[in-house]
Amino acid sequence: MCLGIPGRIVEITDRANCLARVDVSGVQRTISVRLLERDLPDVDDWVLVHVGFAMARIDEKEALLTLDAVQKMGESYQDEIDALDSSSIV
Repeated sequence: MCLGIPGRIVEITDRANCLARVDVSGVQRTISVRLLERDLPDVDDWVLVHVGFAMARIDEKEALLTLDAVQKMGESYQDEIDALDSSSIV
């Protein structure tokens, strides 16, 4: 199962190439924010992350509610975090 998981932008690593570092439940990875090109996120913005891409900007309240819900999925959630932890876009 593939989930979209909320992550908080902690750094814009390469604005020209639309790359940002995101923190998802303590795991940090560089992701592409190119799909949000018209409205690039800033540090501390929340995004919905799926397969190395920010799919949408979301507000903090929605992010925290979504994180709570996906964490309750147990193994599927942990599998997604493990996949994020072992991958890199660059």
